Amino acid sequence: MLNLTESNNLSNTSLLSNLKPFNEKALVVQVLVGILLYVNGLMIFTFLKKNVFLEETRYILFAQTLFVDSSNMLFTCLTMTGIINQYAVHIIPCCIFCTVMSVLNICTPVTLVAMCLERYVAICMPLRHSSISTPKNTFIGLLVIWAVSFVLPLFVLIVFLVYASPVVLQSYVVCSLEVMLRVNWLADTRAASLQIIFIIMFCIVISTYIKIVAAARSATSQNKKSSKGLRTVILHGIQLFLCMLQFIVPYIEMPVWKVNLVVFVNVKYSNYILFIISPRCLSPLIYGLRDKKFCNALKHYVFCGFAVVNRHKIQHVKTIPLEVY
Repeated sequence: MLNLTESNNLSNTSLLSNLKPFNEKALVVQVLVGILLYVNGLMIFTFLKKNVFLEETRYILFAQTLFVDSSNMLFTCLTMTGIINQYAVHIIPCCIFCTVMSVLNICTPVTLVAMCLERYVAICMPLRHSSISTPKNTFIGLLVIWAVSFVLPLFVLIVFLVYASPVVLQSYVVCSLEVMLRVNWLADTRAASLQIIFIIMFCIVISTYIKIVAAARSATSQNKKSSKGLRTVILHGIQLFLCMLQFIVPYIEMPVWKVNLVVFVNVKYSNYILFIISPRCLSPLIYGLRDKKFCNALKHYVFCGFAVVNRHKIQHVKTIPLEVY
């Protein structure tokens, strides 16, 4: 059973009651999330309106990234607001909510790794790219991404429900993922699993990006336009690094959560801005605004069709793999 007692619950309640709402921090989070949701919403709308985007693997993965990022920011913003303002909810909906949020947290970097592999094939094996990046293979890839993302959060949820006492399952808590990690071995298992995922993705990224950067530099010497592709690769690497760093966050937050809840709120807020908001600000820049074909279509819908956009080019322009991501 979980190592929870009434005295611990009373202690946690008293600590929470001493926390003062951080209204300014909540407002900053809501403004940032609102801006990013608006931008991502425009890009998702643009993606759905153009059939040419629905047929290419990189745009499909990009659209999934936008959807996952938007959902994740919405879920985490609600959670952060609840923590800052000490809203207590029933523990069962909280656990389901946190499980979905955990799935989204893992799905983003896994999708970015898939995008990295797709660019690796396009740049380093251009002759095989059309045969590998087929709609069928893209669909299978999406299933694999979501399956990998679901394994660990679902395991944590099942173990928590098995070990939790009836009293705990009927309690009300300030919703946070740490509520499900009161069993020490479960918290350690989750943290270790995230580190394994981090190492696997790190190895994949390093091995593919060495070859991608080498190809980009070789192309740069022949074509100045490919220098933009090299910058895109670098930005993508920074985004992946920030996303994967979120896997070490449990090692930072769990010890603080058990000691001081006021400090925990501040640490969680800082981690949210650094590891959740920051890398997701790069997605629209790297895969939307820097892509000429997608940017032209986006301008058309942003300005309600009054922008000067050559529709023929939107439909038929051929993009260079190193320039477009």
